[in-house]
Amino acid sequence: MISPAFASILASGRAQFNGRAAEARRRFPSLDMAAFGAFLHDGVDPLVAAVAAAAPERVGGATLAAYDMALELVGHGLAGPAAKNPFLNIVWRELAPQFSPLLATAPVEVLGMLSNAAIHIGGVAGARPAQWQRELAALAAQIATLAQLRAVGQVLAWRAGVAHFRQGALAAADTLPPALALAAFGEPGAQWSQVHAQLQENPWRGNAEGREFGSFTGLGGDFGTPPQVRATKDGFVVRSAERHYLLVADAYGAVLHSATAQEFEQANAGLPVDVRLDGATLQIGARRIALDLPAGDIALAANAHTLAITSPWTHAIRLLPLA
Repeated sequence: MISPAFASILASGRAQFNGRAAEARRRFPSLDMAAFGAFLHDGVDPLVAAVAAAAPERVGGATLAAYDMALELVGHGLAGPAAKNPFLNIVWRELAPQFSPLLATAPVEVLGMLSNAAIHIGGVAGARPAQWQRELAALAAQIATLAQLRAVGQVLAWRAGVAHFRQGALAAADTLPPALALAAFGEPGAQWSQVHAQLQENPWRGNAEGREFGSFTGLGGDFGTPPQVRATKDGFVVRSAERHYLLVADAYGAVLHSATAQEFEQANAGLPVDVRLDGATLQIGARRIALDLPAGDIALAANAHTLAITSPWTHAIRLLPLA
């Protein structure tokens, strides 16, 4: 059963809602009305109930906005029981109601923002959507404006593995009240200027071990052949078979984008002077690291902050912080 608030609004505006559904069926001939009904129950009702409790005088407008957007999302196959991206259902059901004060005043903007974020994060291989949802819900009571929601959402998406958001997220964090920015990074009580400077200077802050990225396509991975790597300022250009990629990685995650053969040829193949390889032992400054790879075929590439290690014996790229 749906909540009394939602049931009352649907009953009082039955003709209007039916007309909107009929128009949506013309726009989306494959629109599954059973799936739409299920999404009304599971995704729309919780946020309608939350707005009704927080601002009953605004619940009608919020309901209409949510209904229209739900038709659009289900019509595109993005929401509902058979959704391409099931995470979107969870965001509407569990996360959106946490922002009932903002939903009451700007439902289209809030739902659009959360939906776009859910679709994007849910589509990034290696990202952690559940972490983003959990951490954003935990900060909901501190978020007072749409601008703050947008900025905190971007910061938390970066922290949940969307590595290419790094610079944009740092810029967005600077627009927040310092206490909220620090809360978004899980560092209450610190000095934001100091935390920002450290994050800007060291992409691997908080992760001294680095990470491993990639595997064989035959096992669901990214690379058809063992990758070759060259460095750029902000990442690495990767060649595997006839395909080329840009790998962006930091303390929070690693993301692969498309690149070109020209970008690979123009990328840097040099190494810092304090990086040396002695057989299968890597030396970075005073650090010595024994690599579990056959000596002789190990290849290295580095930019200012990260060392990438590859070998013809593995489809994985090992990424190590230089600092």
